Amino acid sequence: MLTTLPETLYVRINRLAADRRTHQAFRWFHLNDGKLMDWQREMVSIPAPPFGEAERATWVAEHFEALGLKDVHIDGEGNAVGIFPSTHARPALASTDTDAETEPVEYPADDPLVHHGPILLVSAHLDTVFPAGTPILPVVEHRRLTAPGACDNAAGVIGMLALAAALKAAEIDPGCSIIFAGNVGEEGEGDLRGTRYLYEQSLWSGRIAAHLVLDGAGDEIAVTEALGSLRFLVTLQGPGGHSWSDADAPNPITVLAEAISSLAQLQLPTTPRTTLNVGTIEGGSSVNAVPESASARFDLRSTDSNELASLETELRRAVEKAVDRSNNRPFQQKSKATLQTSIERIGNRPAGRLPGDAPLLETLRAVDRHLGLKTQLRLASTDANIPLSLGIPALSLGAGGDGGGIHTRAEWFDATNRELALKRLLLLLLVAAQDVANLTEAQL
Repeated sequence: MLTTLPETLYVRINRLAADRRTHQAFRWFHLNDGKLMDWQREMVSIPAPPFGEAERATWVAEHFEALGLKDVHIDGEGNAVGIFPSTHARPALASTDTDAETEPVEYPADDPLVHHGPILLVSAHLDTVFPAGTPILPVVEHRRLTAPGACDNAAGVIGMLALAAALKAAEIDPGCSIIFAGNVGEEGEGDLRGTRYLYEQSLWSGRIAAHLVLDGAGDEIAVTEALGSLRFLVTLQGPGGHSWSDADAPNPITVLAEAISSLAQLQLPTTPRTTLNVGTIEGGSSVNAVPESASARFDLRSTDSNELASLETELRRAVEKAVDRSNNRPFQQKSKATLQTSIERIGNRPAGRLPGDAPLLETLRAVDRHLGLKTQLRLASTDANIPLSLGIPALSLGAGGDGGGIHTRAEWFDATNRELALKRLLLLLLVAAQDVANLTEAQL
């Protein structure tokens, strides 16, 4: 309940919101509504199909440069990255009660403190679900943009740029360095590769203390539970042949169908909810030919990683039993014609959860209380899966406005009330940055 929040946190939010520099940042949002829509129309016109985000990443990096972010670059996975550095040992803006009587210590901009210690990550994915060659003809009517990807995730990327621009315009030092990242690989078989790289191979691996993911539109939703998924490509291969003269040859399609039928009989748990889907099945070349191969793509989902592991075991067992049964038929052994099996993992989105009493979530509730909003907590598969699975506080949030037609060519975004969500994000970011700045090395 909002009324049970510590009063000191609500007081912090009020004091922060009343700060002159925060008002300057809010004013930037208000005065630049048209600029944000111009950016959004320009960016959405740049295709960003799965594994084809390079041109859009370059566009984002150029805007990071123009906004004055430091060390702007495209990293080894294709993410556009920039740093909003802090030169203070503690927050210089609206400090907490315990720090109010002492001045924050300032350091030169090139001091190691700027490049070491805990950091806050703000990210928004660049990719769309639309394949290369999809026509993109953005149409702007008043405050509404219609185009593939207009909402998911042009809205999030533009929200991220707006936060960086407002911080710069208001000359706010948040107290800890903030990494802004336009990341690749969130959709489909991208498998969160951009965010995974930031946590496993980037310069900041091991230093990310909190993460705000901007994904889509809206201002009252927070994804706090990560829906885990495992995806597999199962392929069976055999000798093939003529449907009459080679009728005894093992048939990859019928054997794969047997495995799928077996899996369909499983009683999957409803708590935690666990699902299995066969999304595609392919194979064969002619109605009068025994196929040489057959393949299917499986999507396993659950809120519990142990259930995912158990379901993977069931998938492998069903395929192996069907193949063994085919390969061990008497006439099969005589001809020595057998099926070969390949089970390739093509996706792994780990499950996770932000505890209900996590400080980051309590901060969001306090910010919403200040702005007259009410957070609805959701379960979803987003870039926040990675930090939540690692126990790192993270939220996936909309960047304001409204949207619809998601993942269709008629997708749209309406910028009405975007300013309110940007205020929400900025206040959350500033308090989160204060908390990150006050972490010790032992707590990181």
